[in-house]
Amino acid sequence: MRPLPDLSIRQLEYLVAVAEEPTWAVAAARVGVSASALSQGLAELERRVGVTLFDRDGRRRTVRPGASPVVAHARQVLGLTHDLAEWADRLRSGHSGTLRLGMIDAAAVVHHPDQLRRYRSEHPDVDLRLRVAPSAELLELLVAGELDLVVCVDPPTPVGGIDAVALLTEDLAVYAPPDRRPGPPPTWGPWVLFPAGSHTRALVVEELRQLGAPLDVVAESHQPDVLREMVQLGVGWTVLPTSQAEHGDRPLRRVRTLTTRPLVIATRAGSVHDPALDDLATALGRG
Repeated sequence: MRPLPDLSIRQLEYLVAVAEEPTWAVAAARVGVSASALSQGLAELERRVGVTLFDRDGRRRTVRPGASPVVAHARQVLGLTHDLAEWADRLRSGHSGTLRLGMIDAAAVVHHPDQLRRYRSEHPDVDLRLRVAPSAELLELLVAGELDLVVCVDPPTPVGGIDAVALLTEDLAVYAPPDRRPGPPPTWGPWVLFPAGSHTRALVVEELRQLGAPLDVVAESHQPDVLREMVQLGVGWTVLPTSQAEHGDRPLRRVRTLTTRPLVIATRAGSVHDPALDDLATALGRG
């Protein structure tokens, strides 16, 4: 069997910084080294991997598209190494430390606010940090080691480096502006929807196409409240979770239930076992 390449965590950190930052100078500042030290470290990484990782564009060097598996590996290794360091620190200090939770807005505001309050009350030694963002962004941060647990829409295609457990399923429904009299699907629209590339948008587009509804999208937003207001103003039709569209002030008028979207609890695959994180996952699962 071929010997494994002798890669250092520092070299992988350099690669991820260069992949994510606009210039090598900014990447070098991020990891706290000079530009020349960054260049030397990446040249050695490239030599040890045995694959060309960078393209030259004049004096600039950019990560090659074909190097994406190496970058993905680097992100996953850094995330798992961060988990190990955090676990060791908690073991030495006897303190539960920080847990970084990512949630889509519906999970944080609608489905689990009571569970989060109860968890904070029952675990005063845990510094729980919450980030609310779209599903794809949260999963990227999870793989990269910047979040520890994520509640999001189940991705349409598997994401490497994560384990996902089903949490709940919520209804998505079609809503029309107040001045529109709904007819059959071919008369629906125009639309104000979640942005292209979001997991929910992919579900919605597939269902609308099957019904023969035209997909004239005139506005996009990740914020359900913004989409609700656009519908109220007559800008267009939308598809939203019923839990966010039909509650509170000025609920939207449902035309029909369109489909469902599954929410999952996602964690990094192969991560060091963390009892505080397990307790949080269990608390959310009870919601």
